[in-house]
Amino acid sequence: MVRIFFSADVHGNTYVWKKWINATSIYHPDILILAGDLTGKAIVPVYDMGDYYYAEFVGRKHKIPKGDDEKLKKVLESIENMSYYYKVLTVNEAKKIAADPRKMDELFKELITERMRKWLDLIVEKVDLKNVKVIVMPGNDDEKFIDEVIRSYEDKGIIYPLNKIVPIEYGYEIVSCEYVNPTPWNTPREMDDKKLEKHLEKIISKASDPSKLIFNFHAPPYNTKLDLAPKLDKNLKIVYVGGKPLMVHVGSKAVRKMIEKYQPLLGLHGHIHESYASDKIGRTPVLNPGSEYTEGILRGFVVEITEEGVKNYWKIEG
Repeated sequence: MVRIFFSADVHGNTYVWKKWINATSIYHPDILILAGDLTGKAIVPVYDMGDYYYAEFVGRKHKIPKGDDEKLKKVLESIENMSYYYKVLTVNEAKKIAADPRKMDELFKELITERMRKWLDLIVEKVDLKNVKVIVMPGNDDEKFIDEVIRSYEDKGIIYPLNKIVPIEYGYEIVSCEYVNPTPWNTPREMDDKKLEKHLEKIISKASDPSKLIFNFHAPPYNTKLDLAPKLDKNLKIVYVGGKPLMVHVGSKAVRKMIEKYQPLLGLHGHIHESYASDKIGRTPVLNPGSEYTEGILRGFVVEITEEGVKNYWKIEG
């Protein structure tokens, strides 16, 4: 039997990333997958005010005396564990960066790369990579430069799964795709469903037997329990009906078409944080662990596979 632990959409939260790694000691998977949307979206400046540091985030103000290294460390860890990046700067330095989009982009790239390397180093340190396949994949929210960071760890045993077939036991194979159908936010990796269908067909064509594939596609299939999200108006505000968000299907029709056509062994998906669910398309189980990264909660699925197919799967949260 092969056991997979699958999670997605960590969005820069180191606390959740560490929980994902620690899942190896609890669920003892043969394959560990973190698929999509690895990086965060905001920087918290920590101001060097001369004789103290000052930071403000999530409505709280922090004044840390110079020399109190323990308190500074706790504040920086709190920022990191709420999915933010941080940078210690003087007020003048912060103003210069804020006024220059190029410098802001460079700072984001620096901080994202630094954290990604820190996370990958944790895998190398904590996981037995000789006995556990570890797959780390970007998602639609992730800028293209992080691909090279992940690829640079392949010689240490971490698998970058894009543009390749990843063989596993019993002749099964994993194929992966980070792209999603268009969103209101114009994220870095989007395709309309027609282009996405062609892209997926090209990926699937590399496999010897599509029915023995695991689809590790970040976009969930359309019109399932996996792709329900709040409807947004033209101002990107949530539409409420009867005091509750109006939920609509926002997944990929191309992904659904591929699952209907090829009936793969399993579909592993993410992207839609609200849809922590499992479903079936024909005989194919499809799973989305959802995400509560802002709360520091790890969500995932444990999947058990035998030579006969998918034996069992269940949700975990913690």
